[in-house]
Amino acid sequence: MKFKRQRSQEVGVDLTPLIDVVFLLLIFFMVSTTFTRESHLQVELPQASAEARAEAEVREIDVVINAEGQYILNDRTLVNNRRETLERAVRELSEGDNSLPYVITADARTPHEFVVRAMDVAGRLGFAKLSITTEREADGQ
Repeated sequence: MKFKRQRSQEVGVDLTPLIDVVFLLLIFFMVSTTFTRESHLQVELPQASAEARAEAEVREIDVVINAEGQYILNDRTLVNNRRETLERAVRELSEGDNSLPYVITADARTPHEFVVRAMDVAGRLGFAKLSITTEREADGQ
């Protein structure tokens, strides 16, 4: 028995039916699509005013630390810069509400130990909304 190798047919893809299908789909979409012209879209934009912010005053604990390490708590200067004094003043001002924002503001010349002390007080009293900001030096200094 002699088995002869048969010639293999070339494998290829005939694109002619595919082109016909695409052409039919194109015709279908062209016939079934309708276009309308809109003059404008109605969009309701939010409005804000600065007066509304002033009326709804947000309570926060604002701790300002100057270059000498003096604590100023909501525009009230503390007697000394000890942790116990700051903690007592924050507790009185917050009235036990530790959900208030606690903002520490210090300038570039403030020693880091005073900022860390203010952060420690926030942690001890359980404040979750803690922000640290800086003040820029005046141009004349």
